[in-house]
Parts: sequence; C-alpha cells; structure tokens
Amino acid sequence: MKKIICLMLPIFLIFNLVGCSKYNTPTASNEEILNSSYEELLESAKGTTVNFYGYGGDEVMNKWFDNYVVAQMKNYDITVKKIGMNIDEIINKLLSEKQVQNSKGTIDVVWLNGENFKVAKDNKLLFGPFTNNLPNYGKYVNQSLPDITNDFGTPVDNMEAPWGRAQFAVAYDSDEISNELDNSQKIMEYVKNNPGKFTYPAPPDFTGSAFVRNIIYDVVGYENICDIEIDKEKIKEVIKPAMNYLNELKPYLWQEGKSYPSTSSQLENMYSDKEVYAMMTYAPNTLKNKIENNIIPKNTKIVQFDKGNISNTHFLAIPDNATNKEGAMVLIDFLMSIDAQSSKTDSKNWGDSTVLDMKKVPQEEKSKFKKNLDLEKTLPELPAIMIPIIEEIWKEEVLEGK
Repeated sequence: MKKIICLMLPIFLIFNLVGCSKYNTPTASNEEILNSSYEELLESAKGTTVNFYGYGGDEVMNKWFDNYVVAQMKNYDITVKKIGMNIDEIINKLLSEKQVQNSKGTIDVVWLNGENFKVAKDNKLLFGPFTNNLPNYGKYVNQSLPDITNDFGTPVDNMEAPWGRAQFAVAYDSDEISNELDNSQKIMEYVKNNPGKFTYPAPPDFTGSAFVRNIIYDVVGYENICDIEIDKEKIKEVIKPAMNYLNELKPYLWQEGKSYPSTSSQLENMYSDKEVYAMMTYAPNTLKNKIENNIIPKNTKIVQFDKGNISNTHFLAIPDNATNKEGAMVLIDFLMSIDAQSSKTDSKNWGDSTVLDMKKVPQEEKSKFKKNLDLEKTLPELPAIMIPIIEEIWKEEVLEGK
C-alpha cells in the first residue's frame, strides 16, 4: 500500500500542475482570444492573476484601486496586482522584454496615453484591436468622439480602451496669493513679486510638460502651434516667445530656477509644506479630498486659464506579449463599467472624470456619478510626436540656457 501511495503522489502532482496550467500560463493565440466571446474570456480568466502597471504616485487613487478594484475583481475569481511605475520605465520594460524572443511579458495591463501610446504602437508592443470585444465599451462609450478615436493625434485603432479624463490645472493657496493666476501675465507678476514661491516639475514629467504647453497656448496661441509642420527648427521658432517667457520667469522661481522638482508628487509635497504656494495637477477633482484630509492647504483654489486648460483622455492597453490577455480584457471591461466609473468620480476615491457617455447610462444609474469640477474652457493636446520635441527645446533653451 505504501508503494502505491508513493507512486500515486507524483501522478497527483503532475495532474494538478497540468490542470492549473491554463490558469497560470494561458496558451491561446492572439487570434483565438480576439475571436472569443466575452463569456469565453470570463471562463478562461478564472483563477488567473492580472499584473496592472501604471502611475503609482497618487495615494488616494492607489487606495481606491487596492480597496475597490482588487476586491471587486475577486468576484470574477481574478487576482489583480498593481505595480506603480513611471510610464517611461514601463515603456523601456516593454521594449527590453520584446528583445527576448518568444518571452512572456510581465505586464498584462498598462495605463498610458499620448506620446507613450505612440511609442508603444509604433514599436508593435500592443495587443489588439480588442476594445470591440468588451461589452461596456460597446454599451456606454461614444466611439465617435475625437478624444476616444485619437490619443494626442495618434489613431487609437481599438488598441487601447478609455479609462478616464484628465484636465491640467494650476492650484494655489489663496491665503498666500490674492490674485488669481489665470494667465501667464498674472503668473509673471506674482512670481516677480514673490520670488522663490513658485515652480513647476521639469519636463518630461507629465504634469510639468503640460504646464509648459499650457504656457505656450497662453503666450503663442493653440491655433498657431497645433497644425505646424513637425520640424524642430520650425517649432522652436513658433514657440520662442513662450521660451522667452519661461526664461524671464526662471530667476524668480524656487531655487532661482537652478533646479526643478522632478515629479508632480514632489511639487505637491513642497506645496503641502508651504515651501511653495502653488502646485499643478492633471486631476483637479482629487484636490477636494486632499483638502478635507489636510494633505494640502484648506484654501486651495483651482485656476482656469483665460484661454483654456489642456484636457485629455487616458487609456488602458494590453502588451502584445502579455501572459494573461483574457484576464486583462475582463479587468479593463470592469473598469469601464458604470459601477467602477461612477466610483472613481467620487473625490474621496479619486475624482477622475468618467469616459462614459451619460446619454447612454440608464436614468436610474446616473445618480451614482458625482458632480465634480469640470473646467469649462478646455483645449486639446498637441500631436504626440510634437511633445518630446517641445520638451527637448525646453531643456536646451530654459533648463540649460543655450
């Protein structure tokens, strides 16, 4: 009897390993996955783990994701692991993993947009087109909107799914600043009269780069830059007045402009400590919760620029070498559901604006969505290919002073 048990144990272990293999290492081809029904995707995703990579610098959003999204996905028998990482590191990771032939990637879902989406798409790093396989995308998203079909001028082609909307904004402590900083001229006047109390993150930080572009819009005019030929020298010539403005501003900034915060999170900490009296964000609705929890000054005000604030949509994509594409698609579909989208509109959770078309949301479900601050004057993003050129010009003309 002992011999029989000893012989059966290895067989039992082998059976278990084989039985679990479809969950731990899905083997379906891309074509098979894209031709699967959503019910088949759900079944294949059971028992799997989805690795979600994206920005991890917002503690309020992180808490919502961990306490709400991760918990809700347990209902699908899916484990979600969120790995906080800057997008440039994520893109480099995707590129390096692609170099290893026939390797399985470590990223299943990636949060990205703009120039990073263009880099990923151009380098064939993404799986798809997949969004038409997702029920919530079909039911609730207006697929004809320009910010859904294009990402910073790059056609989406169903290679990423919309997740939320962001608006760039400057915020300031009204106890310390009496005049609203709603245009570049007022910012200049304030900074010159209060040296050392204003700064912005150095591009290519996402928020710092947006500040530079919003200054370009205000000084030069969006209409004068949006359709310009993609040529560095021509772009430099057009935005020169804005670079001159930033150079004039520079000596009056924090640390006399000799250094800049490396991230928007660092700037927010400086603002919280009253080292500076203004900060910047791509998610103004998140500030309400931070005020209520004494993370930032209680009399923080949001700035709407006279000519408008930059606005964009952020997306979720699936790497082409993702190990668990089925689980990734189920997670992304959930994140576009009424419950998930409405939950994140609450500033206590995140305050991110929904991508759902409220005309398509049933009347009885609309009350789930919180009414948040949505800046009325919005301006679109520039083509993704133009942004690194502007960042390079800023580095040469402003940071290095060439």
